Amino acid sequence: MSRYPFVSEEHEEVRRLAAEAAREFAATAAEADRRADHSIVERNLKRLGELDLLGIRIEERYGGVGMGALAYALALEELAKSCASTSLSFDAHVLATDCISIGGSEELKGRVLPLMAKEAIGAFALSEPEAGSDAANLKTKAVRKGSSYVLTGEKHYITNGAIADFLVVFAKTDPEKGAKGISAFLVERGTPGLRIGKIEEKMGVRASPTTQIFLEEVEVPEGNRLGGEGEGFRIAMAALDVGRVAVAAQSLGISKAALSTAVSYARERVQFGKPIASFQAIQFYVADMAIAIEAAEALTYYAAHLIDQGRPASKEASMAKLFASESAVWITDRAIQIMGGAGYLSDYPVERYHRDAKVMTIGEGTSEIQRLIIARHVLGKIE
Repeated sequence: MSRYPFVSEEHEEVRRLAAEAAREFAATAAEADRRADHSIVERNLKRLGELDLLGIRIEERYGGVGMGALAYALALEELAKSCASTSLSFDAHVLATDCISIGGSEELKGRVLPLMAKEAIGAFALSEPEAGSDAANLKTKAVRKGSSYVLTGEKHYITNGAIADFLVVFAKTDPEKGAKGISAFLVERGTPGLRIGKIEEKMGVRASPTTQIFLEEVEVPEGNRLGGEGEGFRIAMAALDVGRVAVAAQSLGISKAALSTAVSYARERVQFGKPIASFQAIQFYVADMAIAIEAAEALTYYAAHLIDQGRPASKEASMAKLFASESAVWITDRAIQIMGGAGYLSDYPVERYHRDAKVMTIGEGTSEIQRLIIARHVLGKIE
């Protein structure tokens, strides 16, 4: 039974199912990372569809299982313990399905979400060369043409860009209105004018494909618009509250895996005639790592619980994302230090955990952006 009163047996069942999938994915995680093989991650996502996890946040009437942010966070945590490339691509997929659930028409949701609950993969295309943290400054345009829109622009750092069947694309329908002039559109793979750029070489999560997206007069029907004109930024921010909890959950999973690996090694590694776990320096590292994990877990689970209760959670989601991600970078670094030269080798997974952890401090809002969000909640409006 969970120590958290809001974690139910149903939640724990999701955790167990995700843990089973994670054990399957662990067999190919190192190979996927070494070769930057996104076909392995694509196959893993299809497997999540078979297990009814791909549509975890999609309503049952559209073929999903209709579970909340906490169940989703628990699933991501387990997946990240074995393959953060898979968990990150899963996160990007759910960002897309959340946007469609928030803003899509009944016709669009009925047509697309059942596919995305089983095997079709989604991507969230917001970032641009000049609009990363400053998302409201995006340059991609959507111009109305009869009952359609024509999208022109480019997107950068798009997770799943190379494997996505459906992309949620944000574009300016009224460039003079800033954030209030942004609209969201569903662009389907194979649409004329949609071009996928190179797959980026990355430090970590190497098997999760990150690409450029080029929109060269891509025409989409009005029915593929999510929400009304000018509602795109609101939809993106609503999805990102859950997305930030998702990043926190992945960070938590990476941290737990790193601590477990380091503890096992410290118990077995003998120096000066005894296990290094008996040395005070190692014990202090382990204690501090365990404390950070406990705190990150509490922040993450609580933020997810607030979202599931329909309560405001922007501050809490940012706190969880900031603390869990930065802790993951530190914890994985300490794990390497505990293991010494062995930790630096690819024979053990901690060097991969460390590389994977770093992106968690950047994606879905950098640590600096999270600090701004938190400060604004605490300080209120300052003239």
